[in-house]
Parts: sequence; structure tokens; C-alpha cells
Amino acid sequence: MTDPTAYRDLKARFQPLFDEIGAGAIDREQQRELAFEAVNQLRKAGFTALRVPHAHGGAGISLPVLFRLLIDLAEADSNLPQIVRAHFGFVEGRLSSRDAASQDYWFAKVVAGQLWGAAMAERTDSSTNSVSLEPADPQNEQAGWVLNGEKYYCTGTIYADWVAAVAMHDKDFFSVVVAVDAPGVTREDDWDGFGQRLSGSGTTRFDKVAVAHEHVLRRFKPSELRAESYISSFYQLFHLATLAGIARAALSDATVFVQGRTRAFGVPGQSNPKEDPLVQRVIGRLSSLAYASETLVLTTAEVLEGVHQAELTQSAQEADYVEADIRTFQAQQVVLEQVLEATTLLFEVGGASATSQARRLDRHWRNARTLASHNPAIYRERALGNYYLNGVSPGAAWRALHEQDGTHSATRDEASAV
Repeated sequence: MTDPTAYRDLKARFQPLFDEIGAGAIDREQQRELAFEAVNQLRKAGFTALRVPHAHGGAGISLPVLFRLLIDLAEADSNLPQIVRAHFGFVEGRLSSRDAASQDYWFAKVVAGQLWGAAMAERTDSSTNSVSLEPADPQNEQAGWVLNGEKYYCTGTIYADWVAAVAMHDKDFFSVVVAVDAPGVTREDDWDGFGQRLSGSGTTRFDKVAVAHEHVLRRFKPSELRAESYISSFYQLFHLATLAGIARAALSDATVFVQGRTRAFGVPGQSNPKEDPLVQRVIGRLSSLAYASETLVLTTAEVLEGVHQAELTQSAQEADYVEADIRTFQAQQVVLEQVLEATTLLFEVGGASATSQARRLDRHWRNARTLASHNPAIYRERALGNYYLNGVSPGAAWRALHEQDGTHSATRDEASAV
């Protein structure tokens, strides 16, 4: 399914931009300077319309090609793929919906360079969804709706033109889209994580925000939360692609660091660390970890592409969606450990000088650890065990848990918003 020519051509087109983004990554990290310019460059270059079909003016690329490019971008600056994660999830949701009218309406905006953020999760005492959606006129649903409440972990929203949000009305979930400049919408850059500090993952508030009828994407019951979709796997794989890019960056930075050194611990006078077998071993290990992580991501992307293609021909079966979940969860278990090892191991080549804040090599571990914490691997590992031992798919287990709970529980990933 992978088209080597398509990737090669796009790589040549975007690599100069990725290099420019990478050149400013450390300065942005040092100053905590939000990456508005980098995001705007990606928009103007057409990066954010890569998955939009040719018929709608986009590049129409496959998922394996997309994830290869995301790894390249993450190597330059791992904040950037996370910033556009919700955007690509929104586009993928429109593709998966197979709703021609919705595609016509929204893809035109994507091709014009408009960007989406997400407002799904809440920072409350329980995993409930307190954001409400009420009819503007109870007697006329066509009159639109009114949105109220507060979301946190709103990745990318600080950079976006639109916010995809999930709200509750009459015990049902609603997926809605609102413009960030609509009256009553406020965004706050208050993300305080020690990694992915520029991802714009702070607070979004809705105060009597008008939502047009055509901006309601979907209404669904809690029991329909994970019905027949590969979107949750798509969101998970986005993080894994970013992690694979971090592993590549760790290898690159460690290599450049060693090549410029003329001294080593325990060796008198000047020396040539790049000729040291122990240092060579570390670099070799880093290269293997980066390669293995990238390979797992791209292999899993092929699985998701298979499901997408099956959807286009209306031949997708439940087993296809289950495989997407299982393969993504399995990749997660391995990629997280590999990248966290790589981002720690790189310090073995440099002694105390490798900890210099001017180099900010610590950003690789902090960013990887933050991404790894978004979807705790222990729960995915348990889901895998439940599947192999008892035949219970991750989606079925999730729905059963929420039906049993009976509350307006928060959604699993941003997937349910599209």
C-alpha cells in the first residue's frame, strides 16, 4: 500500500521546511515561544491538507505516507505533530464518515489552510463530561444550539481556527465544531506539563456559544462510543509516530555531539571519542531503537490503511477494526519503552557536558515521557491480555465498562468527536 514515489516527492518538498523548523526548536524550547510561525508555514505549504482527497483539492496521500512524514516532522520538533494531531483526526473522521455533504463543506476549509484543535477532556474529580449543549429554541432544532462549559488538554487549539468539542444533551453525546473567534470562546495557554510545552494543550471555555445546526457533526449514545471506527487507533499511532521521530532526533543529536568531542572520561589529554568502542556501541544501540520504533509505526500504519480502504469499498468488518486496535496497542507497548530507553541512553556518550541547558538534550526525554503518559500503557497491556485470554476486544470492553457505569463519561481519545 505504501507508495515510495509519493513519499520521496513529498519528502523532497517538505524537508527544507522541516529543517527550518528544526533549526528553531531549541530556541523555542528555551524561551517557551509558541510555534505559531512553524504552524503557519505548514498550513501554507499544504501539509495540513495531505489527507484530503484529490477531488477536494488535497494531496490524497495514504496513511503510511502520512505517518512517514509525521516522523520526519517530529524529528525536527516533536511539538508540531502533536499540535496538528486533532486537525488530522478531524479530517480522518470526515473521511471515515463517508458523508459527501460534510466532506464538501469541511474539506474546502481544510484546503484553504484552516486548522482544527480539540476540546474533549476535562480536568475534574471524575471522568465525566460536564460541557452541555442546549437547543437555542426548544421548539425548533434547526435554530441551532448553545454550548457551555470548560475543557482542558485542548491540544492545538491555541493555534487553531476551529475547535472540535464533545458535549452532552439529554444523556446523548454531541460532536460539534465551533470557530475559535466565536463570541463566548476563550482559550488559555495554561498547559503546565514538563514536556511538549509548546503543544497548546491548555484550557478552552465556552460561555453561551452559539452552534449552528450544520456544525453539529454527530449525535450518539454512550453505547455507540466506539462503534466501528479506526479513529482511536489513528490517534494513538499519531503519538507513536511522534515518539519515533524523537528517537531519531536523539540519535542525530548524540551523533553530532560525539563527533565534535575531543575528550573522554578517564582518558588523559585529547582523545577521539568517536573511535571509542563503548561510545560506538551506544550510538549503534540508539540507531537500532530508532529504526525499530519507526518500523513498528509504519507497519501499523499499513494495517490502518487496510481498514480505510475497506471502508471506501464498504467491505470493512468488525474484525478489521479490532485488528487496528490490537496492532496499535501492541506497537505502543514496545515503542514507548524503546524511545524512553533511547532518550535516556543518549546521555551515556557525553558526561556532564551533555546536560548543558544550551543543548537541551533533556527535551527528548521530557517530551517522550509526556507523550507516553497520555494513554497509560498498563491499561492497553491489560486490554491485550483480556483479548487474547477471553476474546474481548478493546472496544467491546470499553463500551461494557461505560454502560455499566451509567454516567456521562468522558470519551476515549478525541475519536468520539468526529
